[in-house]
Amino acid sequence: MQTVRQMTMAGELAPVHLSKHGFYARGLPADLPVRYRLRTAWYELTLRARLCLKGFVRGLQGTGIFGIGRVYATVLRRNGDIEHLGLLSTRLITDTGVAFLVDDWDNSVTDLTTMNFHGCGTGVAAENQTDSALGTESTTALNPDSTRATGTRSQPAANQYRSVGTVTFDAITAVTEHGILSQSATGGGVLWDRSVFSAINVASGDSIQFTYTCTVSAGG
Repeated sequence: MQTVRQMTMAGELAPVHLSKHGFYARGLPADLPVRYRLRTAWYELTLRARLCLKGFVRGLQGTGIFGIGRVYATVLRRNGDIEHLGLLSTRLITDTGVAFLVDDWDNSVTDLTTMNFHGCGTGVAAENQTDSALGTESTTALNPDSTRATGTRSQPAANQYRSVGTVTFDAITAVTEHGILSQSATGGGVLWDRSVFSAINVASGDSIQFTYTCTVSAGG
């Protein structure tokens, strides 16, 4: 359980308790603004269209579709304000991430359970499955410096893995990308998933709570 302080009508700061499983554990927050609720619906719609196309192409190739990552976010302002942003992205599991999983399955030195660190940055280049790092990862803007947030794990369903990580800042930053990586220190590790989105402007003392959910499909 995390505690922040939120401004009351009387101008006082009152404690607000945050679930370690994040704001999206039971679906979209009730106070999610309409514009972000609509954006979430649009991203879900375009995801389904993309899956239809990829499913057809990969069906012809005989490879299939493995899984989908979804990234949600909430900004925790230093004055206690909470700003839900809803679904930011439905992209992109990388080649390096899949290779890491297969190596672990093959009893290699890799360990998939280390894929639980939330990095973010200011890169704006579109996601590509060949990405092996964030475009421009934040380092000195983080508090503590050069340290990714460690996620809190859960399984919303038998075929879903969720990690909730809160990144805190000590400098003004326009965050435009997020990644799930295999180590806590910035500048290294294996990139499992990379997402790019519209800038989230933060100041010193602000935090972003990222909720990442990977849904893996069965059948064939």
